[in-house]
Amino acid sequence: MAFSRSSMLAVAATTLAIGASASLEVCTNDSTFSCQSSSTTATCCFNYPGGALLQTQFWDTDPSTGPSDSWTIHGLWPDNCDGTYQSSCDSTRAYTNISDILTAQGRTDLLTYMQEYWVDIDGDDESFWAHEWGKHGTCINTIEPSCYTSYTAQEEVGDYFEKVVDLFKGLDTYTALSNAGITPDSSKTYTLSEIQAALTSLHDGASVYLGCSSGSLNQVWYFFNVAGNAIDGEYQAVDTLTTSGCPSTGIKYVPK
Repeated sequence: MAFSRSSMLAVAATTLAIGASASLEVCTNDSTFSCQSSSTTATCCFNYPGGALLQTQFWDTDPSTGPSDSWTIHGLWPDNCDGTYQSSCDSTRAYTNISDILTAQGRTDLLTYMQEYWVDIDGDDESFWAHEWGKHGTCINTIEPSCYTSYTAQEEVGDYFEKVVDLFKGLDTYTALSNAGITPDSSKTYTLSEIQAALTSLHDGASVYLGCSSGSLNQVWYFFNVAGNAIDGEYQAVDTLTTSGCPSTGIKYVPK
C-alpha cells in the first residue's frame, strides 16, 4: 500500500505526540501521593514542594471566550500543600514561543484544541500560554529536564500542555452544573452550596474552589495530589485548600 507524503507526516506527528513523555523517568506503582507524606525531598517521582496540583478554569463573559457551552482552561498550578505557591521557577525555560514548540513536536491537534478552549480574554493566546508555562509549569519539579532519560529540548513543555488539556477534558464543569439544573441565565441566581455540590460530585467527592467577580461565577479550581510524576502519575482528587471567593447566596452565572 502506498502512502502520500502528507499521510506519512501525519503518522509521524501522531507517533511523536503519543510518545512524547516516553523518556520521563518511570515511577513505581507504589509511589507516594504528594502532600500525604512527611518527606521534603523532591524527586522525579514525588512532587515537592508543589504537591497540590490545581486544574483551573475560567468562565469569561466580558468579553466572552471559548464556546458558549464550555468553560475554558486557565492552567495547571503546582501549589504547596499549605495553599501557598512558588512561581517562575526557571527563567532559562520561560519559553514564549509555545505554538512553535508544539508544532515542532507534532502536537498540532493539541494546538488546535487550545486555540478553542485555552484562550486569553484579551485575545493574546500566545502570551497567556507563555505566562502559564513560565509562572507555573517551570515549578513542577517532576518534569524538569533532569527527569528525562533521553531529554529533547523543550520536551517537557509539550508534555505540560498535553496534560493540562487531558485533565480539562475530564472535568466538564459546564455539563456537571447543567446536570444539576445550574445553567447560565441573565436573571436567575444560585447558592454556593448547590454549585459546590454539583462540582464536588464531578470531582470524586472533593470540594472545589469557586471564584466570583462582582457576584458572578467565573472561576473553578480542582485540586489533586499526585503519585508519581505530573504527566504519567495517578491523580487523586482532594479538597480545596483555598476558601471560596463567592457569596453564599445570590451568585450569578451569566451567559456568554
